[in-house]
Amino acid sequence: MPAPPPGDERRKRRLALVGGSLGNLVEWYDWFVYASFAIYFADSFFPGENPTTQLMNTAGIFAVGFLMRPVGGWILGRAADRHGRKSALTLTVTMMSVAALLIAVAPTYGQAGYFGALVLLLARLLQGMSIGGEYAASATYLTEASARNRRGLGSSFQYVSMTCGQLLGLGILITLQHTLTTAQLQSWGWRLPFLLGALFAVVVFWLRRRLQETDAFKEESAAPGEDAHDDSTRGTLKALWQYRRQAGLVMALTLGGTVAYYTYTTYLTKYLVGSAGMEKTTATLVSFTALTLFAVLQPFAGMLSDRIGRRPLLITFAVGCTVGTYPIMTALGSASSYWSALGLSLLALVIITGYTSINAAVKAELFPTRVRALGVALPYAIANALFGGTAEYVALWFKNSGHETMFFWYVSGCALISLVTYVLMPDTRNAALSRAEADGETERERPAPAPAEAAR
Repeated sequence: MPAPPPGDERRKRRLALVGGSLGNLVEWYDWFVYASFAIYFADSFFPGENPTTQLMNTAGIFAVGFLMRPVGGWILGRAADRHGRKSALTLTVTMMSVAALLIAVAPTYGQAGYFGALVLLLARLLQGMSIGGEYAASATYLTEASARNRRGLGSSFQYVSMTCGQLLGLGILITLQHTLTTAQLQSWGWRLPFLLGALFAVVVFWLRRRLQETDAFKEESAAPGEDAHDDSTRGTLKALWQYRRQAGLVMALTLGGTVAYYTYTTYLTKYLVGSAGMEKTTATLVSFTALTLFAVLQPFAGMLSDRIGRRPLLITFAVGCTVGTYPIMTALGSASSYWSALGLSLLALVIITGYTSINAAVKAELFPTRVRALGVALPYAIANALFGGTAEYVALWFKNSGHETMFFWYVSGCALISLVTYVLMPDTRNAALSRAEADGETERERPAPAPAEAAR
């Protein structure tokens, strides 16, 4: 079959990038909007006089959603490896739409006692399953759909879309803060973003139905004769066990990045309000501005990794996070103005960019096509369930016990573990993701024929 014209190939890659990214944006909007609006609906489901205790309860449910990530990563990662990246992406956004709708209509404690909290819990469990599969499916799709020398750039759009999803949630929060009273937000206004999330997901469902499958997956599915792998093991735990070392690497390299990311994104607003004493509206604006610039940085860091490799960026992140977390968080805790808080937040997010911009590509480049989605999904989801999802809860627990600064050392310790991993692991930039790429590499390495042979 003749290769498509270069213009058609570029158009195909752009469509894949846009389709995968927009779907990821809505998925993470629904995920993060829970954390963004928790300060307004916490007392609707958990009565009491202590605001920190109420936030700990809602943060606990936030963390429980992470516990379903390994389940979703296993089920949906298997589906992506067996039935295609496109089908898994469509399924994840459907689940997220249902979960967002459940939260939007959940009854409060005054209406139904703790039944409302139970509905909240069930919705978060469903969201956890969806996100557990979404990360791997989108990471695999964006990486496989990108040109080999631009995989860092292509995969960086995963965190662009994740961050834009959070920015959309924060933007809606800022709008509602300026159009509704605090009493209205706490009474019913907090339900609006979840209703919007359900509607956004329906639009993305339609979009994802029109995506094309990646060449790497189609190649694996159509592998002929002796080169074909046993189809019954594709996307299974048995197949993943053969790559257990790579799975362990995914968990270790995720540890520091996920704790740092959730510390400076979902927890940042609460920290500025609860510890620095900043107004909710000002703290929200700090997060919005910092995350906007953070999203802009991702493609540039991704392109840099395509030139110099993945490890230099990962190591820079881990060193910066290990030595910089305590002074940055301490300074943020006493930040008295919008500009000082913004500057410190940006410093932290610039450091984290070394991880966020390329981690999707690094993980996908560790595995072969037949187990790539599951290999990314399951170990990443386990690391997130244990460390990413609990970061906010751990921070609030230390604060409630009077030892808030211990959380800063906790974040640094997680980054240090990842630093050791980055130093010891190989750089994955030149990994071949398909047989076509591997064959092309072999052709380039094959010596040119001698002049006499070439003349024959």
